[in-house]
Amino acid sequence: MRDAAKTQRAFWVLWVSVLLVKVAVAARLPLFVDEAFYWQEGQHPAAAYSDLPGLTAWLTRVGVALGGDTALALRLPFLLIAACIPLLTVRIASREFGAKAGWEAGLFALLLPLAGTLGLMALPDAAMALATLLCVDAGARLLRQVTAQAALELAVGLALGALCHYRFIAVIGVGFIALLMLEEGRRALRDVRVMIAIAFGASAWVPLVAWNLDNADAGLRFQLVDRHPWSFHVDGLLFLLVQPLLVTPLLFAALCVAAWRSLRCASTVSRYFALLGAGIVAGFFVLGFFADTERVSFHWPLPGYLALLPLLPAVLASWPRGWRVATLALAAVGLAANLGYYVAVSSAHWREINAAKKWYPSNFAGWQPLADAVRARLATMPPGTRLVADNFKIGSELGFALGDPRIEVLDHPINQKHGRAPQLRLWGLHTAGREAWGEGPVLLVVGATEVKYRDLLARYHELCAVVGPLPPAQVLNVDHGRQRFLLFALDGPRAPGPCTTPAMAWVDAPVADARVGERFDVRGWAFKDGAGLAGIDVTLDGRVVAQARYGTPFDGLRTVWPMSNDPQHPNVGFEANVDLRGQSMAPGPHWLGLRLHGHDGSIETWSEQPVVLTE
Repeated sequence: MRDAAKTQRAFWVLWVSVLLVKVAVAARLPLFVDEAFYWQEGQHPAAAYSDLPGLTAWLTRVGVALGGDTALALRLPFLLIAACIPLLTVRIASREFGAKAGWEAGLFALLLPLAGTLGLMALPDAAMALATLLCVDAGARLLRQVTAQAALELAVGLALGALCHYRFIAVIGVGFIALLMLEEGRRALRDVRVMIAIAFGASAWVPLVAWNLDNADAGLRFQLVDRHPWSFHVDGLLFLLVQPLLVTPLLFAALCVAAWRSLRCASTVSRYFALLGAGIVAGFFVLGFFADTERVSFHWPLPGYLALLPLLPAVLASWPRGWRVATLALAAVGLAANLGYYVAVSSAHWREINAAKKWYPSNFAGWQPLADAVRARLATMPPGTRLVADNFKIGSELGFALGDPRIEVLDHPINQKHGRAPQLRLWGLHTAGREAWGEGPVLLVVGATEVKYRDLLARYHELCAVVGPLPPAQVLNVDHGRQRFLLFALDGPRAPGPCTTPAMAWVDAPVADARVGERFDVRGWAFKDGAGLAGIDVTLDGRVVAQARYGTPFDGLRTVWPMSNDPQHPNVGFEANVDLRGQSMAPGPHWLGLRLHGHDGSIETWSEQPVVLTE
């Protein structure tokens, strides 16, 4: 009894602490691009959408309706749902294994990094975790005795999951198999009350099915066909490395031991938890060898871990005290690390100093500076200027920042890649280009870093095809150009002439992170289709430190970009001698960049790369 009371106090202290930290972080964390699109969906109420069922969008609408157009208000419903996950875990484990086991399972539901960070972002995972636990709880109760209350809980859990995500089908499928493998489960499935609950849960899929029937199965094709290669690849082995790190190694091992022991246990409920949890985790492990590797999927097995948590206290009780403490401590460190990541991402300074790193959080970065730049530019343009984004990310992020959910969007590869193109067309926000806009003023916002660099010139030429020759751009380099946006002010009819694009450039030497002295050479290439370049300045920390000699031969670029029409090809190379003596440049890291002057009067600041100045 004393141990249970102590564990209960520890649970409530941690529950309150984690919730307060998450609220503080959620208030400062920039809006992730998916959150912005879910907000946009919430501003266009519907039963289902191209990428998801309706619940996530509905929750964002509730959040901003109650709290205003802020990131915290948007996320508040998800934070509250996530706060229920540990409480429901306590309820399940306490009923089946006693009070102390219940509070311990609840503690680890808080410490499990994938579960402890739920709700920080307005994503479907929090509600799907709640739906999973409702179904787990209902299933355990039905194994003991079929009651109307347990059947009702199952119906609610199934319906809630159906409104969350296509991925909830995995929970349904594995749960059904787990019940079929148990005699008590087969008995429960034959009960008419359970059949009614299953039918009710199935009916919750009707809006999604109807949407797909009305739209040529676009959502279903994206989730089950288009985004997955469905061919074997060895990347699935990364599961064995990534999951123990995310769950934390000792906790992952304890959950595996819990599943293994309980599969051979005499307790029907324990076997049920093990079959459900292990089946989901193992299923996603196998799926990893055939499924999408380009998008984040590390959180997919979370429902399986939640189902195994009630079994965890019995395993830890059999371990030496030192191992139990280490498991608890390592899980706490894992949760702190995950929360710490979001704290870091919330810092503009942290994003800037990590601009050249692989882990730069591009989907969180640059949206507020972009919104400020767009507001300022629109203020200089005629009233009624049409705002157009070249992809859904810019359209939804600007929409949230400017309070306008109807920003038109051009066709873009990432609209298709993320399954958002059909929804934009349904809203009437997909725009064909200049011919559809008439001759009125337009501000076109382009994300230059949203396509691979080798595909960027082709993207510029696609814009020329729908807009005409591009005028000089206002360039917004966020975090030294790691996020790069171009603002084009268009007015009047489509201009004649060859495709004119922003400049393309590359610094061959020095390479990124190179150590350089007070005197060093800079070499590379640059060109500008349709106009050509008149000159290039070399900058260090934004200050011009040299004038480049432009026009040296640089063969091969036309092989990579055969569509390039810069009149100066192949003489598009440049060289510069930088001499910093007497310029008061302190040793240490600096940012090397270019300023490109076009023959059309444009001046474009190119992305910067880090170099280290030695003494």
